[in-house]
Amino acid sequence: MAHVNVTINGRQFRMACDDGQEEHLMRLAADVDGKVDQLKGAFGEIGDTRLTVMAAIMVADEMADMRRRLRAAETELAELRDARNLMQERAEARDASVANALDEASATIERIVGQLNAPPRTPG
Repeated sequence: MAHVNVTINGRQFRMACDDGQEEHLMRLAADVDGKVDQLKGAFGEIGDTRLTVMAAIMVADEMADMRRRLRAAETELAELRDARNLMQERAEARDASVANALDEASATIERIVGQLNAPPRTPG
């Protein structure tokens, strides 16, 4: 287990994280610190607890928006997959139809060629 010192709102906090996650934790803390700074710029000094709660709500709101967008993207992806599958089925049916038409045309041509190559009939 690794430990990292992060700074949020001018205060340092020692945090534990999985080995190899130190940089990620530091980036997350920097994001939260940025939210706190943004709030301080908008509202001034309104207390550490209130700033932290407001920053947490901002992050939660962003996460909720991202989840909504992810669900919409997943729905769109599923619809696109369904459309692709339908188009593939139609293409396969069209290919089979064309192949059947070519087989019929070939058979007709062979029959006509056979008739043309047959010895002439003599009237009897």
